[in-house]
Amino acid sequence: MTENTPDGDRIAKVLSRSGVASRREAERMIEAGRVSVNGKTITSPALNVTDRDRIVVDGKPVGKPEAPRLWLYHKPAGLVTTASDDQGRETVFDKLPEDLPRVMSVGRLDINSEGLLLLTNDGGIKRRLELPSTGWLRRYRVRIKGSVSEGKLDELRAGITVEGVSYQPMIVTFDRQQGANAWLTISIREGKNREIRRAMEAVGTIVNRLIRVSYGPFQLGNLAAGAVEEVKGRVLRDQLGMAAPEPATRARKPVQRPRKPGSEGPRPQRGAPKRR
Repeated sequence: MTENTPDGDRIAKVLSRSGVASRREAERMIEAGRVSVNGKTITSPALNVTDRDRIVVDGKPVGKPEAPRLWLYHKPAGLVTTASDDQGRETVFDKLPEDLPRVMSVGRLDINSEGLLLLTNDGGIKRRLELPSTGWLRRYRVRIKGSVSEGKLDELRAGITVEGVSYQPMIVTFDRQQGANAWLTISIREGKNREIRRAMEAVGTIVNRLIRVSYGPFQLGNLAAGAVEEVKGRVLRDQLGMAAPEPATRARKPVQRPRKPGSEGPRPQRGAPKRR
């Protein structure tokens, strides 16, 4: 660092680490005048802050960042994955337990999709899990109307372009035919908006149920619809390659040795001459 480098971190990064919002969302909040530092409203994210600064968002003080945490949430169909909805629809955040801290979703599931949604209080974890370069595999159970040929599925396996949007090759398995519907297992790495639904429509089929069952190493398992389960800190650190938190250091107390009977007076100093 040079003498001209300000102390601390950029305000948007601090807000993200505190679980207020992602960095981009935090920057938009700042530009909208919703953030103040030390009593002064700011409109530019080009500001470094430290632990000594008092940050307020929408009138509420922002505390120090907590330890990074991650939760598994079984999203039911019918909820939108957004903090608020301009159409007044219920969001996943409306249905979370009240004792859960402020969290952000890792990616999204559309309103008609269900299954595993990751939640975190840390913007760094959110960014790491969402970056396309990390290539986390997302696996889905997909029910389609009617059936589909292996030839059509091969188009998905090779990669497909729909209305100018290119989708990477998908891992597709035809599981079974069940009456008027068929079940598939589809795995993707990009997670573009409505990717599976649009790709299936392009090969002539309609998705009528879509359930995400895993996101990277994190599994939905038997988690009930609407339930939330926290990932253990050790598992989170192992999977994301995070360092373990440093143990808190305690000040050592001086050892008080019991005195011998009859020696209530002050102890002689070390090196003091003995009485004769």
